[in-house]
Amino acid sequence: MNSNIHKALREISKSGDFVQKTITVQDKLLHFSYYTSLINHEQFHHDLLSFIQTSNCEIENLDDLKALIPIEGIKVSSDLKQISLSLTKGSIFLQIDPHFNEGLLVDIADLQLGLRKNNNTENEYSVIGPKVGFVENLDTNMNLLRKGMITEKLIFEEHTVGSVSKTRIAIAYIEGITNPQHVNTLRQRLLDLDVDVVFDSSILEQLIADNSKTPFPLLLSTERVDRIKYSLINGEVSLLIDGSPYAISGPVTLFSFLISPEDYYLPWILGSFFRLIRYFGVAVSILGTSAYVAVLTFHYRVIPMDLLGPIIESRINVPFPPLLEVLFLEITIELLREAGSRLPTKVSQTLGIVGGIVLGQAAVQAALTSNILLIIVSLSALASFTTPIYKMSNTIRFLRFPLIFLASLWGGLGIMLGLMFILGHLMRLKSLGMPYIVPLFPFRHKDFSDSFIRSSFSLTSKRFSFTRPLSIKRYSVQKNKDTSDDYDNE
Repeated sequence: MNSNIHKALREISKSGDFVQKTITVQDKLLHFSYYTSLINHEQFHHDLLSFIQTSNCEIENLDDLKALIPIEGIKVSSDLKQISLSLTKGSIFLQIDPHFNEGLLVDIADLQLGLRKNNNTENEYSVIGPKVGFVENLDTNMNLLRKGMITEKLIFEEHTVGSVSKTRIAIAYIEGITNPQHVNTLRQRLLDLDVDVVFDSSILEQLIADNSKTPFPLLLSTERVDRIKYSLINGEVSLLIDGSPYAISGPVTLFSFLISPEDYYLPWILGSFFRLIRYFGVAVSILGTSAYVAVLTFHYRVIPMDLLGPIIESRINVPFPPLLEVLFLEITIELLREAGSRLPTKVSQTLGIVGGIVLGQAAVQAALTSNILLIIVSLSALASFTTPIYKMSNTIRFLRFPLIFLASLWGGLGIMLGLMFILGHLMRLKSLGMPYIVPLFPFRHKDFSDSFIRSSFSLTSKRFSFTRPLSIKRYSVQKNKDTSDDYDNE
């Protein structure tokens, strides 16, 4: 293979950002191979091409070319593995025709492109772990992924969407891990689109989703670079859009939206505990106020005698039925939340704190609502914020209202009917053709190690089977155990 490295690189590098160009200098053909998302283009044109093209020195071999280029650290190499690794770190491989058995490795990586400037994660913040987010530039986002995944198997496939906007998008996946069926499905949906303008990834997500008649997000939208890396490693396919600081990943499951990257930066016991707290928060957020309506309207006998007195005392002067009382507070909370999201940060924080305290206290004193309901609604609002993905948080907020109406009509039976309808709806949903609530349905017991809880790394050495990856194994558990045992024995 070393006899013609130029052709070998063309075979192993199928990514859209991999470039092989040829120029003629002094009747000799010079071949350049590089990843356009990693190199410094200004240095490439001014310190490399300009010196080569304007030089009067004769170029007979690689040594002449090496002496001509004013860049330090140039290496002569014929090892394909070394060349491939250097290319994925931002080097350019330069060859002279017809000597294709070796070439020059010139390191001109763009060190500034991937640095954090204004791309901190704001909406998916975590205390522990990296805080680097995507930006509105496609080339920069590709650079961020390439710097974190040093492999030629990371493929970027570029397309253009929008008859007017001509928006650049890139499909990202890891060859040899991601199932080609997912890539083909996403590619075909993009090619079948007929749209004039794509303003943001959220619009594209709705256009290519499996079902548009659902409040549940069927593709994961995230601003975190580490979350997309984790998705790619697990065999998913991602989508980067020029002009949007959010990337899309799929196929995903319902459990993917309740998993935080911070779970993996903590010990697995703590990560599992906080994940279970998150699931509990979702249940409280959805069922809290509807259960209040059902109990006070139909099932007041289930209230303990010790609690019955305080409830009667708090509601004795409230003129509204539980349904109107709950709707009043829930809509007030939603108005505060919407107003806060539209205002500057400092003003919104003041509005949320002062507005919530003043309105809540005034509503209780005016006998428009009870103290107990105020506590329940506040807990439901807090519980909805535990969801790591904002779009799923919106879905949880929405699901409260139909359950509240059903609870006012039929009490606990109405809540059960609503939950059964939601479960039946979830069972019909798919993400890029994959069932939405797997491994729960269809049941996959082996994939429960990283769904409701986050198991230790010794139990998560294999990728999820429901994504049908080409390579199921991530790393060797036995080798890690042997290393740990050797260290303990010392």
